[in-house]
Amino acid sequence: MLTSDVVIIGAGAAGLMCALTAGYRGRSVLVLDHANKAGKKILMSGGGRCNFTNMNATPANYLSDNPHFCISALKRYTPRDFVELVDRHGLEYHEKAPGQLFCDHSSKDVLAILLTECEWAGVDIRLKTSVDKIAPLRDGFQLQTSMGAIQCESLVIACGGLSIPTMGATGFGYDIARQFGMDILPTRAALVPFTLQPQQLEHLAPLSGLSCEVEVSCGKYRFREPMLFTHRGLSGPSILQISTYWQPGEVIQLNLFPTTKGLLDDLRQHRQQHPKQSLETWLAQQLPKRLATTLCTLHDWQGPMQTYSDTRLREVVELLQQWQIKPSGTEGYRTAEVTLGGVDTRHLSSKTMAVNDIPNLYFIGEVMDVTGQLGGYNFQWAWASGFSAGSVV
Repeated sequence: MLTSDVVIIGAGAAGLMCALTAGYRGRSVLVLDHANKAGKKILMSGGGRCNFTNMNATPANYLSDNPHFCISALKRYTPRDFVELVDRHGLEYHEKAPGQLFCDHSSKDVLAILLTECEWAGVDIRLKTSVDKIAPLRDGFQLQTSMGAIQCESLVIACGGLSIPTMGATGFGYDIARQFGMDILPTRAALVPFTLQPQQLEHLAPLSGLSCEVEVSCGKYRFREPMLFTHRGLSGPSILQISTYWQPGEVIQLNLFPTTKGLLDDLRQHRQQHPKQSLETWLAQQLPKRLATTLCTLHDWQGPMQTYSDTRLREVVELLQQWQIKPSGTEGYRTAEVTLGGVDTRHLSSKTMAVNDIPNLYFIGEVMDVTGQLGGYNFQWAWASGFSAGSVV
């Protein structure tokens, strides 16, 4: 029978960080994953360039039913710690937006660093290996796997959530948590595009593929980033951000002029200076032409500016800065970047990620109820939670 001090189920970002951290402590570490390649989600992230951390990460950038849980780990392993790691390997990267660090070349570079560190730390990674059964022992665990029985002292669950099932995502981590009597908070797709009703899609069809800067809001939450019109609905960074806070049936509000305070005054001035010009002509100078044309068609904004009363101009401004859209839903786990919800962190130690009343069992990464905003925050949680567990397993 194969034995190891530590078995980690999941060769993703959190699992690999945990593995190399434990390996450098002198622990024998075995990583198991049913996929044919380690770090698949790392490879596809950030458009293939991996937004591997955010220098501005704080607990406020994370959602959890237990919001204080992430504080300890994020302090123990900071974005600067990960930057120090990639700097040692000579990774070339850039800051695409404030705090957001991306690889200059490929996500493969980040994965290569993690796998190299695991090799140096003596970590054994076994791919194409399924785990069929886990049984607790007096001083550890026994796993029945496709490569036979394995015994370990510490067991770390790092097999992620439900997002992007085509890459092998399953609810296996939740099944293990339930087996040991832990609660699973409701899960749903997050950081995910919205879908629209067929009638809305028909109206917005000419805009498919068009991107523009907007401020999108839902309740008290708002984000100002690019939005993308798609053949299914709405996407882009601003939409992915707000999707995490949106609930089915709610309306989102779009401000197409997020940096303009006196839009009504601008329109009045234009009416005075160019009374015979159409509203569409003015809009096409401020917004992408296709968007201007579609808005004028959709809201019947026809005729010269001189025909627009102040009341009608106020209506125009309201539609431009408070455009309300009711999504029919989201694209679901198929395209979601992360899973909201998961293992209730009240069962876990915030310092070590260990299950409170089950010795030597740990949960890290996306499988638990900690979800970061878009922009490298989820990777930072993977590094921080993986390091916290790897320091003690």
